[in-house]
Amino acid sequence: VRGGLGGKECVSEIKNLSPGTKAIVSSGYSNDQVISEYRHYGFRGAVCKPYRLQELSAILHEVLVEKSEG
Repeated sequence: VRGGLGGKECVSEIKNLSPGTKAIVSSGYSNDQVISEYRHYGFRGAVCKPYRLQELSAILHEVLVEKSEG
């Protein structure tokens, strides 16, 4: 976000307040390091824009359902 917090900084702040937060990063830049190394930055999943509903649904399911078991 121009002039504001970026995704990395935002998720860091949120996780400081609520460590159990499950965040998903989304970007229109598929070569962005945050997308390829999303776990390193505190995200539980990643999806590149533009995405289809099926892709978004799959990542939401993966992060919210399956990963909550582990």
